Amino acid sequence: MPSLAPTPTETLATAPLPIWLKTTDGHTVLWLDSGRELLAAQLQAIEGAQSSIRLEQYIYRASDVAERYREAMTAAARRGVSVTVLIDHAGSISLPGDYFSELESLGGKLVWFNPVRRRFWSFRDHRKLLVVDDDTAFIGGCNIAPEYEGDGITEGWRDGGIGIRGPVVQHLACAFEKQVDQAPKQIWKVRRQSSWGRIEVSPEVTLLLTRPGFHQNAFDEALRRDLHNARDVAITCAYFLPPGRTRRSLQKAAHRAKRFRLLLAGKCDVPMFQSASRAQYRKFQGKGAQIYEYQPQVLHAKTLVVDDAVYVGSSNLDPRSLSINFELMIRIASPELARQARATFERDLDHSSLVEKVRWRRPTTWWKRLKQKIAWWLFVRLDLSIAQSMLQDAEQRGGRT
Repeated sequence: MPSLAPTPTETLATAPLPIWLKTTDGHTVLWLDSGRELLAAQLQAIEGAQSSIRLEQYIYRASDVAERYREAMTAAARRGVSVTVLIDHAGSISLPGDYFSELESLGGKLVWFNPVRRRFWSFRDHRKLLVVDDDTAFIGGCNIAPEYEGDGITEGWRDGGIGIRGPVVQHLACAFEKQVDQAPKQIWKVRRQSSWGRIEVSPEVTLLLTRPGFHQNAFDEALRRDLHNARDVAITCAYFLPPGRTRRSLQKAAHRAKRFRLLLAGKCDVPMFQSASRAQYRKFQGKGAQIYEYQPQVLHAKTLVVDDAVYVGSSNLDPRSLSINFELMIRIASPELARQARATFERDLDHSSLVEKVRWRRPTTWWKRLKQKIAWWLFVRLDLSIAQSMLQDAEQRGGRT
């Protein structure tokens, strides 16, 4: 398969060529530290596909970048490549029903995940995954929409991801096929499956697949284990509102670690969520955390570096990602990858503001206090309460089938 590095297109500018890093367990990893790099590498992989393309997205919005993906996948189908596109119905509800009609006429397969209905609408496939030829996979936070194809500094949202080759790709392909199989099913039937959890692919690479539920979360559990003895933590998180034990683990790590830094959104596409997130700043700062807010563009990345372990994928540290959505994260233990991820983190700090403790003391006006309380109730209490009610209904219905 040809080398996958960003190449010039009409709107994806030329970037420095990323380097594939070799791990000791047979994997190679490509660090892609902007949406522009990730989307360009994905498009090049699709254009070079020889046998199969599997694309899974939460948001696929009709646009120039979406058309380039559609055209590349249609061209691949025309030359005999098997193409399957899995899209979350709620996330991409504005996409015309006939958008992929030519691809489908050539044998391509379009699958909608959990078509929106009155029951169980809350549970969404938030994963972003591309697997090409069972050889190369891409994981990250980017949806297929115009705001993701910039550098995150001068234009476009701040995001990115990785390309990976090696044994984990077969596990990712399998996870994709299982998600396709259960996409149209009722949620209680999906929950009976065992296709989620922690998959130890090798000593260095762990696949973390999560599903709706309020007890066990593979990503959360792996992160809390790493945080227990962490010395250097650098977390970039678009939506930061960690619940319960996750919040306590993070605060304990902030207190114990030599260095604990959070890079959060200075500009947010959900201002109400940002209000709830900022309400936590004071307690984290009290434990020793340094908090920065990214300034140039909306922050959408989800990358965590804990000592020599790097986490990257679709999950935020908030109640929806940790308890309600279907998410995909990968943990890679690699000092060299951690070095690259920290270099990106340090670069982002150059475009960020350090939050002073005094700014986030108890709000002085009743309106600010009320706004924070309402935001917290919406994103923590109400969203979780609705999802829990749906899951209880699902379990009852499942018991009757």
